[in-house]
Amino acid sequence: MDTSRDDVGIAIRSAFLKKGTKQRFSLFVLIILSFLLIFLETIQTKPLNSTRAIVKDLIYRTALVSNYPLESFSNLYNFLEKHITLYKNYEEVVKENKKLKNNISKNDFLEFENSQLRKLIEEKPTYNSERISARVMLDNSSPYLDSFVINIGSNKNIKNGMAVLSGENFVGRIVDVNYFSARVLLATDLNSKIPIITEPSGSHAILAGHGKNKPTLEYFSKDKIINSGDKVYTSGKEGIFIPGIPIGEVKNEDGLMKVLLLTDLSQITFVNIDLGYQKNK
Repeated sequence: MDTSRDDVGIAIRSAFLKKGTKQRFSLFVLIILSFLLIFLETIQTKPLNSTRAIVKDLIYRTALVSNYPLESFSNLYNFLEKHITLYKNYEEVVKENKKLKNNISKNDFLEFENSQLRKLIEEKPTYNSERISARVMLDNSSPYLDSFVINIGSNKNIKNGMAVLSGENFVGRIVDVNYFSARVLLATDLNSKIPIITEPSGSHAILAGHGKNKPTLEYFSKDKIINSGDKVYTSGKEGIFIPGIPIGEVKNEDGLMKVLLLTDLSQITFVNIDLGYQKNK
């Protein structure tokens, strides 16, 4: 039986309504439009050229405007990224600079410390007495207490009563010994009483501390004249200290014999501890 014309039309419309057919039809239309546009591009007429120019300008301007927010966002992102990178670099430079400054400070301190140690070694007296060097750890100073703690103790044969020197000059004595530390009672402390001898008068006396004030000479003979400028040394009486360690210089203030110490006790970093005479081998 022959198919009627209406049946053919219905079949064609049904075919075109299917999804796959719609896609093929759309592709077909686009191909036709592409050929049409190519053909129109080859036609050189003034109205058509003007129309093409207007359309192209619109396309270019639209593309430029639509691209502007994206470009601005990209520039902003790059700017922020550079700023963050620059800030990180700045922090690193600051840390590095701080580290270099700390290293410089440490080097300066080490140089200063070495110079003090060299000075301390050079100032050690050559007479026959054994000495050991120590470093001041804690400074306990007050109007009624004048002492400091050193970083060696019985581990280095330190004992109570030993003389403590800064270079060659007497500054105090050991009064408390631990295994790794010891306390030094300075000559200015209220509890400090040191037997001394003056030069050139040869007068024996006791050097008594008065806190932060200058120590004074007490219990000296009135028969021997002590003058300002006389030198003060340890006398070595009763075997407490070795004799002849320099202490200071006498200054007569209104009849009171004060002693100007040869060492500034507030500026001591390293000391020598006199261990006594060496035993002959």
